[in-house]
Amino acid sequence: MTEKEVIDAKIQKMIDLKETAELGGGKNRIADQHAKGKLTARERIDLLVDKGTFREIDALAHHHSTQLGLDKNVPLGDGVVTGFAEISGRKTFIFSQDFTVLGGSLAEMHGKKICKIMDMAMKTGTPVVGLNDSGGARVQEGVISLGAYADIFLRNTLASGVVPQISMVMGPCAGGAVYSPAITDFIIMVKKTSYMFVTGPKVVKTVTHEELTSDELGGAEVHASKSGVAHFVAENDMEALEILKTLLTFIPQNNAEEPPFVPNEDPVDRKDDDLNYIIPANPNQPYDIKEVITKIADMGEFFEVHKDYAQNIVVGFIHLGGRSIGVVANQPAMLAGVLDIDASKKAARFIRFCDAFNIPILTFEDVPGFLPGSYQEWNGIISNGAKLLYAYCEATVPKITVITRKAYGGAYDVMNSKHIRGDFNFAWPTAELAVMGAKGAVEIIFKKEIETAENKEQREAELIEEYNEKFANPYIAASYGYIDDVIEPRCTRMRLIEAFNLLENKVDKNPPKKHGNIPL
Repeated sequence: MTEKEVIDAKIQKMIDLKETAELGGGKNRIADQHAKGKLTARERIDLLVDKGTFREIDALAHHHSTQLGLDKNVPLGDGVVTGFAEISGRKTFIFSQDFTVLGGSLAEMHGKKICKIMDMAMKTGTPVVGLNDSGGARVQEGVISLGAYADIFLRNTLASGVVPQISMVMGPCAGGAVYSPAITDFIIMVKKTSYMFVTGPKVVKTVTHEELTSDELGGAEVHASKSGVAHFVAENDMEALEILKTLLTFIPQNNAEEPPFVPNEDPVDRKDDDLNYIIPANPNQPYDIKEVITKIADMGEFFEVHKDYAQNIVVGFIHLGGRSIGVVANQPAMLAGVLDIDASKKAARFIRFCDAFNIPILTFEDVPGFLPGSYQEWNGIISNGAKLLYAYCEATVPKITVITRKAYGGAYDVMNSKHIRGDFNFAWPTAELAVMGAKGAVEIIFKKEIETAENKEQREAELIEEYNEKFANPYIAASYGYIDDVIEPRCTRMRLIEAFNLLENKVDKNPPKKHGNIPL
């Protein structure tokens, strides 16, 4: 062979190996994947990233195990595709588990590939996106597989709050595998094709005698509405990938950068007269806080997070004057906007994400208090409510609150009050700030007077009216400086943009410490 032929042969070998790797588990396995309504690992990457930007790492890696017949099945890539790419022009590290190769099972080399890109992401300050579709630990590699999981868990933990981590659960994710997504910042699941659980239906049936399908036990809709494990639910793989792309437009590359600025044509000084009349005259009548959010947001767009979980509180992202803003809002249309265990956990986690990644926080407050009852008390409303309080207190990003209506009791304190380092605290004229609602307060303060009155109902009604005149307004709080300004609702967008612009270079610090002890 000539020198050129030798070189050509070596290049061709490389090409052949990479083509073999790209086939994954082969055409039959790919057909099976499609039959389940799922895309392959590489198809998912192709749809997610900017065309021509994906660069694969470790395509030729493979396992070195000889146990239980593995020496006769040594696929290239070892069941996961890893590399880096651009998504809407922004660099991102990606791993995509390939269910067509050994069921996407995780073992030594599979784990090392994921750990490698996570280490590189930390060094370069780049987000990590994981596309999970795996049968779990590779049984043939025994404890080595378990060690590989733990290696990933450690990196998830060290990367937390340093670079954004987003998990796409697009197939099975069971056993120890669930803990990696659980540590990441957001989880996106797909209806009918993805599920997560620590123990599967067969084990559950053996231990508790419950008969459940995988979807009933740990499907996307279950985790989106009941457990709160999933932040987003998609109808199919394509929609899941679009959700991810949208999410990335609101968050920075790492904790040392600011979120991306998204200019638009929505006027900064736009006023919306509808906001002046959105609060019902009857203080007990509900309204939808999402209407307030969309009327204020750039282009009326609100990207909601955890939409189906703890619906008495609303969290998500908007752009305001082009700036990425995290929104936390009580929802009067659900349980009167009361705070309970689930709502407290949901909001606290979201606030801590925003604070970790320099995203200012906007709070819309209409809260009658914490939900009473034995279930709440016995299941830890005290410690869970304290999580929300802790998150607000700890956050050093710009924080602005708008009280639209009720701000009662301890919930007033918790919802980013001036006392816990709220930077600007505004109120609408419809705001009510008090220890409790008028009826409850009157029954306590004037109990004897009401009992001895000739017409008890009339006297109670008179006292309630007097109490409302004194306390069901924002002006006493404003007189103490607890409210910075009472603003006309239709001007809210303009006032918020002005305030966030002023806070652009805000510096606030917590005392030096290893870390606090949040009431988990």
